[in-house]
Amino acid sequence: MTKATKKQALGRGLSALLKDPANDIQSVEDKNADKVVGNVVELDIDTIEINPFQPRSNFNEETLQELASSIKELGIIQPITVRKLDFNKYQLISGERRLRASKLAELKTVPAYIRIANDNDSLMMALVENIQRSDLDPIEIAMSYQRMIDEIGLTQEQMSEKVGKQRSTITNYLRLLKLDPIIQTGMRDGFISMGHGRALISIEDVEAQIDIYRKIVRQSLSVRETENLVKQYQDSLKPKPAKKQTKSLEIDNESKRSLSEFFGAKIDVKVTGEKGKIIVPFHSAEDFNRLLRLIEK
Repeated sequence: MTKATKKQALGRGLSALLKDPANDIQSVEDKNADKVVGNVVELDIDTIEINPFQPRSNFNEETLQELASSIKELGIIQPITVRKLDFNKYQLISGERRLRASKLAELKTVPAYIRIANDNDSLMMALVENIQRSDLDPIEIAMSYQRMIDEIGLTQEQMSEKVGKQRSTITNYLRLLKLDPIIQTGMRDGFISMGHGRALISIEDVEAQIDIYRKIVRQSLSVRETENLVKQYQDSLKPKPAKKQTKSLEIDNESKRSLSEFFGAKIDVKVTGEKGKIIVPFHSAEDFNRLLRLIEK
């Protein structure tokens, strides 16, 4: 059984636990509460209500449809977060776009983290313990850091103290969540490393990001090769310096004729851009000296 399958089975098992009236968990002191805090639970979509105090009210329909298509193909990578209101009744805390897109995708259940009364300390312990595990992929670690921000309200400095990691390390993990869901899934499945992901973050265009990701997987590119590929892409976006337009000199025939008369020889004038040269022919040493005397006058 794969890691993803195990998690899904665990989520369904906890869901069944929460639907049993005899195990209605309302507080961290209740029986089986420790099984819920810090874990992902599969919840029926129709048991979750939108938070009425959600500050965001406008959602782009086109991007929601794109997310819905991604969810149909890949599932929900980052679970939503809800708080328990009553028996089998929940209110959304974060992840409204994911919830709306899941409804468009006609899902019946969604993976969720459940907040219950006075569970801050328990949640903190669960998340810190989770981050210290050696079998986590970079996206799982990043999601744990994000939960500390969203649900507990920690700053990156405070997280640094809690988990014993440098702030820059935490920042690098959090930035991975800006990657397209397809790339996040590839990282979770081991097709690319965190180093590959960090190189791809600097690409803002999603289609270009995914194109390069697929090239990495197809050609088994190293992190260094990926960085070079990203640099080539970014360089291609820079405006090409405009070629300096030089005004070509024009020498009229009258001027050429005047020079020819002056030297007493048929001269040749060659012009390249703004530069040129005058060629004065001579046929003997005496003729050369004649021209020299003309120039020296």
